[in-house]
Amino acid sequence: MYAVRRWSVRNARMLESTYAAFEHILVALHPLWNAIGYERLERPVAGAERIVKGLLFDCQMCGQCVLSDTGMACPMNCPKQLRNGPCGGVRANGNCEVKPEMRCVWVEAYDGSRRMRSGGNIAKVQVAVDFSRSGRSAWLQSAREQHHQRMPLKETKA
Repeated sequence: MYAVRRWSVRNARMLESTYAAFEHILVALHPLWNAIGYERLERPVAGAERIVKGLLFDCQMCGQCVLSDTGMACPMNCPKQLRNGPCGGVRANGNCEVKPEMRCVWVEAYDGSRRMRSGGNIAKVQVAVDFSRSGRSAWLQSAREQHHQRMPLKETKA
């Protein structure tokens, strides 16, 4: 898994483009997802997401994916689960203080973000993890949120 996770960071730009196309399709299918019911879709979509993202990113299924902001390196792979940058214990060779055989997730994230078009997003401050979302699909959540952001506001009569 670790080798594939490192491959994903090295190929962050391609994965960023692939995900953008995938997200466009997910958002376009919102009427279908809505008709079927997001809650009904949660289990099968989360299962598929667990397989795909688990293979590519060693995803921990936190339900609040920030891969596109962290250079395709999942910050939940940090032994300390830091979501906004490295701790003070990163070794001189870039490895983790807790798992010395592993490169620091945030060193990987920085490398991946430099390869991405939206690499500046690594500077965004991430909110704390809402553990009630663990195991849920970030894809469905994103599709729902993106659809609502793209919908024009309806005027209300006073």
